[in-house]
Amino acid sequence: MTALNTPAEFTLHRTNKYDHSSPVKWIFSHVSPYLWIVAMLVIGAIGNAVLAVVVPVLTGDAFNAMLESPPDTSVLLPLALTIGVSQIVRGVLQLGRNFGAELLAQKMERDIRDELYLSLLGKSMTFHNLQPVGDTMARATNDVREVNYMFSPGVNLVVGSFMFILMPLFFGPRYHPSLVLTPLLFTIFYFVALARYLKQLSPVTDEVRASFGQMNTHLSESLDGVEIMKGAAQEEAEVDRFATNARKVRNIFVFQGDLEARYVAMLLLGLAYAGGLVHALLLFRAGLINVGAVVAYFGMLQLLGFPTFTSTFAYSQISSGISSARRILELIQRETLLDQNTSGQTSELRGEIEFRNVSFKYPSAAENIIENISFKVKPGQTVAIVGQTGAGKTSLAKLINRTYDVTEGQVFVDGVDVRDWNLASLREQISIIEQDIFLFSRSLRDNIAFGKPGATREEVIAASIAAQAHDFILDFDQTYETTVGERGVTLSGGQRQRIALARAFLTDPHILVLDDSTSAIDSATEDKIQRAISNAAKGRTTFIITHRLSQIRWADLIIVFRKGRIVASGSHDELMKTSEAYSKIFRE
Repeated sequence: MTALNTPAEFTLHRTNKYDHSSPVKWIFSHVSPYLWIVAMLVIGAIGNAVLAVVVPVLTGDAFNAMLESPPDTSVLLPLALTIGVSQIVRGVLQLGRNFGAELLAQKMERDIRDELYLSLLGKSMTFHNLQPVGDTMARATNDVREVNYMFSPGVNLVVGSFMFILMPLFFGPRYHPSLVLTPLLFTIFYFVALARYLKQLSPVTDEVRASFGQMNTHLSESLDGVEIMKGAAQEEAEVDRFATNARKVRNIFVFQGDLEARYVAMLLLGLAYAGGLVHALLLFRAGLINVGAVVAYFGMLQLLGFPTFTSTFAYSQISSGISSARRILELIQRETLLDQNTSGQTSELRGEIEFRNVSFKYPSAAENIIENISFKVKPGQTVAIVGQTGAGKTSLAKLINRTYDVTEGQVFVDGVDVRDWNLASLREQISIIEQDIFLFSRSLRDNIAFGKPGATREEVIAASIAAQAHDFILDFDQTYETTVGERGVTLSGGQRQRIALARAFLTDPHILVLDDSTSAIDSATEDKIQRAISNAAKGRTTFIITHRLSQIRWADLIIVFRKGRIVASGSHDELMKTSEAYSKIFRE
């Protein structure tokens, strides 16, 4: 097997043992660790099919016994017992086949979910910014489940039905060599029709999966933006949009059903029944076979009904599974330009930062957001970055921990290009608190200790006190064990930001970036947090992105941004005298 070593922003330490060269090879590489289950499935399918032949063969023998003169009834009980025992054994083998297929399907689903989740965690923020969440969720849930269904019932029925096709070919000629003709012709035309059917079905199942992803994307966006939608009274318009997407999904499913309905396997089965029976009767009339042989042979032909009936949906399930595998693999293989650089620098940060001729733009943008930026920050300094909305302040801060990589130029931390640092080591020592705070649907304690899972309760409380969060946490009935809603919706904006500050204080970062992180805090609380930030800034390099004069005044260096460029830098007093752009910010 080959393994595709695509760059990853961050990957857990698990060996990539899967072949990514094609969807089918990728599926087989997932199956290969479970060949013992495949063997159980195949053995069960062979045994099930062989024992299914016992019934028509022994039924034919019974007919011959009863047609003797006089009838030989002594063989009926042994024949009945043999049929009964054989079908019990057949049932056990069929159970083994079904259990093996289901076990394989569930293990496959688990492994694929694991691989996909690890891959998604390893993608860069550029990838996540461009990839719709709804489509990702459709691939991670529905498409992964379709691969499961591909094996159970898909592959399970295909393997079992294939064995049933072989039985008349092997056992029909035992009565007369020419009786192989009907099952042989059926098999040839069956697989010709199947190949044509699958060729037509493949693009349809691709379209089914894609349209479902589009519908899910719109659903996700609608739920995320439900407040805006309701505020603008656009519920009816969104319902119409969703109905359009749902109609598209319905139409493509209907088209798939129409394609399946026009599959000619049932016609071939009818022709096989008629042709085989006529052939057997002609041989009987010629005295070449007896009545029992006619009965047994026709019973064998009826075994062809199983592969015929299952092929109308089992192969459709396999085609859908391959289409889903193609979508999952495309997501896994989506290239990211960031890599974790496991062999890079891992020392403790001092906090010296230098931007040298840095320019940056997002992949989908036509122009640079940041243009030719150069400045240097000494360890322990506090830097305030100010400027109008959209000037590029946040993008600048995210270049430090390689949330994004520069388009041109270099960013140095302690004299080392950030791309030469071990990414995990670099990020563990940098904490960024953004205006849009994200909290997990977990306890307040778990949210605060997210960056330091092994933190003691005393450490969590100390960080909360420093962030002015301890008092309001105690107001909750379960205090630190209180579970917050998704994204922290049960907390106010100021409370979320103080939890984020506590999370940052607990990790004790060497570089701290506060991106307008006190915007939702009232004036009384701001004074307390300001003192906490001042204490937290001691001994570490701190970047503050804000418009609040109270936070800007005490910065060692103030950088004024305008349209992605530095237009002024210096202390507050200096800039108020020398920079019109800086003084204009406060006049506004």
